[in-house]
Amino acid sequence: MFVQVIRGKAKDADALKAAGQKWQDELRPGAKGYLGVTTGVADDGTAVTLVRFESEAAAQANSERPEQNKWFEENIAPNLTDVTFYNCPTVDLFAGGGSDAAGFVQVMFYKPNDVEALRALAKSFENVAGDRPDILGGVLAVATDGTVIDTNYFTSEAEARANEKKEMSPEMQATMQKLGEIAGNIEFVDLRDPEMHS
Repeated sequence: MFVQVIRGKAKDADALKAAGQKWQDELRPGAKGYLGVTTGVADDGTAVTLVRFESEAAAQANSERPEQNKWFEENIAPNLTDVTFYNCPTVDLFAGGGSDAAGFVQVMFYKPNDVEALRALAKSFENVAGDRPDILGGVLAVATDGTVIDTNYFTSEAEARANEKKEMSPEMQATMQKLGEIAGNIEFVDLRDPEMHS
């Protein structure tokens, strides 16, 4: 799997949502190797879109389609500023990956001091998944510049916040402490009205 991430500041969240639907209706049929998308705008206007492809070659082929460039220039560019693109050739799925049934999605951006140690630690989260039934799955994508985009899918924000306050098991506490040591400064982007398409 290969993940492309687009991050920016939304000028018009509704326009971005409409643009996403237009892509699904008009461009998706020609996007070979496309697996799905998660997108949303946080309260502060931060917009995040994660697009999953079967391979880097499929993602590149989609980016090079003339109709893709036209759609981006006409529908996304006018409504998004401070745009950053992340190409992520390394992708790990948690509990099978994301879920289109999620009512709340949280995206974490950080640059760990040891990517491989982080990936190993992330896999260990599955061992304590029973502690958090509100977590439906996740996608951990590592960009070429070392940035990690760690996306978690929840049943709802209310259930996620309620479970965050509960006392963690010793195993979960140890795992979270190690995550903090490896990940360093983590930026959280909460998508309270996410859009998912597979």
